[in-house]
Amino acid sequence: MTIYLPQLSAHDVSFPALHRALAEPDGLLAMGGDLSAPRLINAYAHGIFPWFSEGDPLLWWSPSVRAAFAPDSLQLNRTLRKQINRHQLRFSINTAFTQVIAQCAAPRARQPATWILPQMQQAYLQLHLQGHAHSIEVWQQDRLVGGLYGVLVGSLFCGESMFNRLPDTAKLALVALQQHLQQVAPGWIDCQLPNPFLMQLGAKEMSRNHYVQLLQQYRQQITPPSHWQARTIELDSANA
Repeated sequence: MTIYLPQLSAHDVSFPALHRALAEPDGLLAMGGDLSAPRLINAYAHGIFPWFSEGDPLLWWSPSVRAAFAPDSLQLNRTLRKQINRHQLRFSINTAFTQVIAQCAAPRARQPATWILPQMQQAYLQLHLQGHAHSIEVWQQDRLVGGLYGVLVGSLFCGESMFNRLPDTAKLALVALQQHLQQVAPGWIDCQLPNPFLMQLGAKEMSRNHYVQLLQQYRQQITPPSHWQARTIELDSANA
């Protein structure tokens, strides 16, 4: 079967209308272009993200079904609190972005290949340096044992990837992120595609149209840059 995909211009960062995304493979919208900061920022502002494997062309997606965590949907339960105490964990924001994305890109037991290729890592590092991409880190003493990174669009956080080196540290990174978001605005976290792990944690499925409506609402709520300064952060168990 022949698939027609719009080819993005190297000089124009705009994208096709979302209704033109394919039904099979679901959400595939366009190919080409580049991973420049202006293009990535425009993509996330319109519900689009890049996703491709080594040897593939640069592909852009907007799935028909999204997954997201609503405000207050991530709970710091007794089990997670025990993990914090047992392993003496601490949390930080934006203190080790490069390490986090490298750990997310590392091969995993059931996923030996990675889509977080070197050019992707470099592109998101540029977004981070410009204040658009952020990381949450989980530490055991000086060892990075969990974390996540993603792109902030207004007050909506578009999660890209996460990892854990101890049980539940990826979950704890999500809780830390949502609490941090909710200090200044409702803490919606986009997870892109539903999967059993996310749904078990409390993520909600929604249509592309519903997601775009949320995005249009929350991308106007700009959080102050000072809120994302690199520092240690504390989890609030009373409000979790």
